[in-house]
Amino acid sequence: MTRRDVLKAAAGAATGAAVLNAADSQFSFIHFTDTHIQPELRAADGCRMCFQRINRIRADFALCGGDLIFDAAAQEKSRAHVLYDLYRDAHKLIEMPVYSAIGNHDIFGIDPQSTVAKSDPEYGKKMFEDRIGKRYYSFAHKGWQFIVLDSISVKDSGGYVGRIDDPQIDWLRGELAGIDKKTPLVVMTHMPLISSVMQIVPDEWATPQTYVVGNARNVLDLLWPYNLKAVLQGHTHIRETVTYNRCQFITSGAVCGNWWKGLRLGHPEGFGVLTVKNGEISWRYETYGFQAAS
Repeated sequence: MTRRDVLKAAAGAATGAAVLNAADSQFSFIHFTDTHIQPELRAADGCRMCFQRINRIRADFALCGGDLIFDAAAQEKSRAHVLYDLYRDAHKLIEMPVYSAIGNHDIFGIDPQSTVAKSDPEYGKKMFEDRIGKRYYSFAHKGWQFIVLDSISVKDSGGYVGRIDDPQIDWLRGELAGIDKKTPLVVMTHMPLISSVMQIVPDEWATPQTYVVGNARNVLDLLWPYNLKAVLQGHTHIRETVTYNRCQFITSGAVCGNWWKGLRLGHPEGFGVLTVKNGEISWRYETYGFQAAS
């Protein structure tokens, strides 16, 4: 047997062990999204209540689906800094690792009415990257693979659309090439890849461009050959599960409900709890007792 054969056999054995480990793994994790923290409307108190409730579940880790603050897109730098500081202070309460995605409200100065110059060193996504972390990345946990994507594309004229950009598509293709196709895969994105939201929300300002990912098909064409178990989504503030092609597209409501003003179309403030067992994944929604001011 040549050295190449030995290495190939060892790699195959390692892959088989990883897949077996995934089938045997049992763990839970949290998916919370759309905290929209701000000094007003008791939002900081609500976030702290939510994070304390998350801690009681004793999950392995948490995924944060974006829109951490409300709002960097239309505010001056000093206000944006206050909001990020407020979020980071509340975030310290969480007693487990947290992996975060970027949301549209986390992007500094991109509102069409904003007076922030594009030359500002913190303009756009840089403020999020400096204060929270990477916009897209992947990690492994107990034989499962998790991929976090940036679903927000900033328009030259200001504002945003839902899109996974070309450099990220290239990165995703390369990342998937290193994953065994039997490995269970979970993807998180702020804006939904698949959703019925446009048939549900009554908002006159809602458009497909600002509510869902426009090139979702391109992304899913890369993912379908793999063992895609779930796509975790936010942005719409509703609870929803769409099952398609054996994959659950789960939108976990919003920590802030209707932007800290009560129910959003009947959906209360809360977060998702996901349980992995026997190679499958299940989801439930947890509320945490916040009462909006009347």
